[in-house]
Amino acid sequence: MIKLEALTKSFRTPNGRKILFENVSAIFPEGKNIGILGRNGAGKSTLLKIMGGIDYPDTGRVETDQRISWPMGLSGGFQGSMTGRENVAFVCGIHGIWGASKRKVMDRVREFSEINDNFDLPIKDYSSGMRSRLAFGLSVAVDFDVYLVDEVMSVGDAHFRKKCEAIIAEKRRTSNFIIVAHTMPILEKNCDAGIHIENGQVRVCQSIHEAINLYQSSMPNLTNIKSK
Repeated sequence: MIKLEALTKSFRTPNGRKILFENVSAIFPEGKNIGILGRNGAGKSTLLKIMGGIDYPDTGRVETDQRISWPMGLSGGFQGSMTGRENVAFVCGIHGIWGASKRKVMDRVREFSEINDNFDLPIKDYSSGMRSRLAFGLSVAVDFDVYLVDEVMSVGDAHFRKKCEAIIAEKRRTSNFIIVAHTMPILEKNCDAGIHIENGQVRVCQSIHEAINLYQSSMPNLTNIKSK
């Protein structure tokens, strides 16, 4: 179960405070893979960060009995002066992963991310692609009930994107996914239900096609492939 309870989130801007969500409550469909849609700046990525525990609402909370991942591919949380290996070790410690289990995670991250000897270089020396690959590899190396995915299908080259899609298909056998993407075929392929965010409102849809139709009707000039 994942539930938003009276959640409010805002940011300070040079033009004053921008409110993304105000007193929003919603219950996510259980046991389903969920696609989140909305215009740029609607708050999709911010909502994922709040659910993943790396950002916080002004008021309200996310209530859940599930083990939820941090957003896949998110590289902004790494410490730049630490190596890739040290960053992975740090995250393992936060999640109580030690000993042989920790070594297994480290090996899986290095192998999946394909960064080779760069694993022992400081993160600040990584390209953006390397950081994203490391972050994605770390996400899938740890087992969660629910994985948060923020445009991860665009990470890296075609070869790496295929790896991402394959591991997501594998993880879907035992876990659920909440996915932010702007490509409708990806959402149709991977999601059962949907959430549409517009003007600070979170609308839960039991069908991904309903959410896609809501999104496309709010974007009259949208050129993506329409839902059937």
